[in-house]
Amino acid sequence: MKKDSKKYRIKYSGIISAALIVYDIVAIFAAYFFALWIRFDARFSLIEDVYIEAYLKLMPFYVLISLVIFWNMKMYHSLWKYVSVKEAVRCVMGSAIASCILLLSIFIYRMPISFYIIGSIVQTILLVVARFAYRSVLFFIANIESSETVDSNLKHVMIIGAGDAGQMIIKDIIRSSQIHEKICCIIDDDPSKWNRFINGIPIVGGRDSIVPSAEKYSIDCIYITIPSASNETRKEILNICTHTNCKLKIMPGVYQFVNGDLNVSSMKDVSVEDLLGRSTINIDSDEINDFVRGKVILVTGGGGSIGSELCRQIAAGNPKKLVVFDIYENNAYDVRFDLQTNHPELDFDVIIGSVRDFRRLRQIFSTYRPQIVFHAAAHKHVPLMEDSPNEAIKNNVIGTYKTAYAAMVYGVERFVLISTDKAVNPTNIMGASKRLCEMVIQAFDKKIKDGRADEIPKLITHKNQDSIYSEELPENVKTEYVAVRFGNVLGSNGSVIPVFKRQIEAGGPVTVTHPDVIRYFMTIPEAVSLVLTAGTFAHGGEIFVLDMGSPMNIDTLARNLIRLSGYRPGIDIKIEYTGLRPGEKLFEEKLMSEEGLKRTKNDLIHIGTPIPFDIDEFNASMQMLCDAAYDNSPDIKSIVAKMVSTYRPAGEEEK
Repeated sequence: MKKDSKKYRIKYSGIISAALIVYDIVAIFAAYFFALWIRFDARFSLIEDVYIEAYLKLMPFYVLISLVIFWNMKMYHSLWKYVSVKEAVRCVMGSAIASCILLLSIFIYRMPISFYIIGSIVQTILLVVARFAYRSVLFFIANIESSETVDSNLKHVMIIGAGDAGQMIIKDIIRSSQIHEKICCIIDDDPSKWNRFINGIPIVGGRDSIVPSAEKYSIDCIYITIPSASNETRKEILNICTHTNCKLKIMPGVYQFVNGDLNVSSMKDVSVEDLLGRSTINIDSDEINDFVRGKVILVTGGGGSIGSELCRQIAAGNPKKLVVFDIYENNAYDVRFDLQTNHPELDFDVIIGSVRDFRRLRQIFSTYRPQIVFHAAAHKHVPLMEDSPNEAIKNNVIGTYKTAYAAMVYGVERFVLISTDKAVNPTNIMGASKRLCEMVIQAFDKKIKDGRADEIPKLITHKNQDSIYSEELPENVKTEYVAVRFGNVLGSNGSVIPVFKRQIEAGGPVTVTHPDVIRYFMTIPEAVSLVLTAGTFAHGGEIFVLDMGSPMNIDTLARNLIRLSGYRPGIDIKIEYTGLRPGEKLFEEKLMSEEGLKRTKNDLIHIGTPIPFDIDEFNASMQMLCDAAYDNSPDIKSIVAKMVSTYRPAGEEEK
C-alpha cells in the first residue's frame, strides 16, 4: 500500500512539473509576441515581416535555453502547494538570466529594444503568477471546504503572541490539512497591533481580552507563543487563561523557535510548574562538576524523589564511583535501570539497606570509603509520622546520627543533610525530627572543629546491646557537616500534586485541608541543583536555606490543576475542605525568628545563622531519646519537645 502511495506521489509530481514546462513554453512565446505587438501599436498588420521572421527563428532556441536555466534554478522541483518568497525569487532570477542571454541575440537578429524590455517583464510576471496561482486555488478550495464544514467539528483556537513564534503556529495550522483547528483570534499586549489582521485573523486586544474573547469565539484551545516574555509575565497570562476552561498549550522552549522547529505538534501542555512562574535558576555546572568529579559519593535514600535526582545530576558530573543506598528495593531498581540506560559509562553500585542498621553502614563505608555523603533518607509524610512518632525518631534522627558517625569514622570529607522548612518552628513530629537532624550535624561539626570528636557518644547500637564497634577514631577527624533546608518539591513522593491528580482522574472530589494553606514549591531538578551548589559552598556547621520564591495557595493550586485537566472546579470536580491534619500548619517558614541570613555568591542560597544550644546537654539527651524511641515510648513527643525548644506538638496550645 505504501509503495503504491509513493508511486502515486511521484507520478503526480511528474505531471505537475510537465504541466509547468508546457505552461512556461507558452508563456515565453506569448510574452515576447505581446511585446512585439505592443511595440507596433497593438496592431498585428503593422508588424514588419522581418520582425515576424526573426521572432519565429529566435524564440525556439530561446525557449530551449530558458527551460535549461529554469531547470537548473530548481523551478520545477518545488512543492507548489507551499510556494513562498524563495520560489518567487528563483523565478525572477531565472527569468532575468534568460532575458540577458536573449539580449545577446541583438547581434544576429536585431529587434526593437522595447521587445526585450517588455518581453522580459511580461515573461517574469507570467512565470511567478502561475506558481502562486496554484497555491491560491488550493487555498480558495480549502476555504470553501472549511466554510462548508460544521464549526462544531473544528477546535476553535486562540493564539497569544502576534510575533514570529505566533505566526509560525498560524501558518502551520493553515497549511496542514491534518490539523482540524480554526484560529479565531489573536491576543497581543502591543496596542499598535490591535484591530489589525494576520492571515485574515483579527488581533482583538491584550491580555485583558483573553477571557471575554474566549467566550465570544467559543475557544477550545489556547496556544501561548511568547518566547521573549519574562517568567512573571508568562505566569500572569497563564493564570488568566486558567479562568477560561480552555485547553492550554505553551512553547516547549526558545530552542525550537530559534531553530525553526516550532509547530503545533511541538507545543506542550501547560503544567503546574509553568504556573509557578519561577525565574530560571542559573547554576554553575562547572563548580558542581568540580565538586563531584573523581570522587566516591554515597547517596542515602537514593531511590526517593530527591535522592534519585541527586544520583542523576551527580552521575553527569563524572564521579569516580556513585553508591546508591536505599531500603526500598523497587525505587532502588528504578534508579539502577535509569543510571544504566543514561550513564552506561558510570561506575556505580546500588545497595539495599537501612540507615538504622549500623552494621550495614559500617560495611558500606569500610568497603567504598565515600568522600562525600548526601543524606536524603528520611520518613517525611506528616500524618503518617504523627501516628508513628517513634518511627520518625528511629529513622530520621537515629538514622542520621548513625550515618553521620560512620562518616566521621571512615574519613568522609563532607556530609550534606537534606532538611526541610518543616523543621522551622515545627508543629509535627516529622518537622521536629528534621530539626533534631540539623542539631545532630551541628553537634558533630562543633565537636570536630574543637578537636573533641572522641566526646561524641557512640549511639550506634540498640539499648542493652554490647558495642559492636571497638576501633579507635582517626587521629585527625576533618569531616564537615552541613544541612540544606528547602520546602516542597513538585512531583515528589510527598507532594500534594500526585494526590490531586489521582483525585481528578477519579472524578473528584479534590480534598484540600484549608482554603488558606500556603506552601513554598520548587521543581525537583532545581532543588537538587541548589543542594549540590550549596554543598560546594560548605565549610561545616552551616544550615543552607534555599530561596523557594513566592508561596502558592494550595486551594489555588488544586483549582488550577482541575482547570488544566479540562474541568471546571466546583462544578465538574468538587473541592472539599477537610480541615488541618494533626501537626499541620497554615504556612511553612524557612527560618526561625532567632536565626539570621547571610548571603552567598548565589542569590538563591542563604546561610542561616545557627541557633546556639548546649551540645553536651544535647548529646546526653540523645541517649535518652534513643532509648525511648526503641522502647516505643508513648511520651516520645514530650521528650522531643524538651530537646527542640521551638517544637509545639499539635493540641498543646489547647491544653
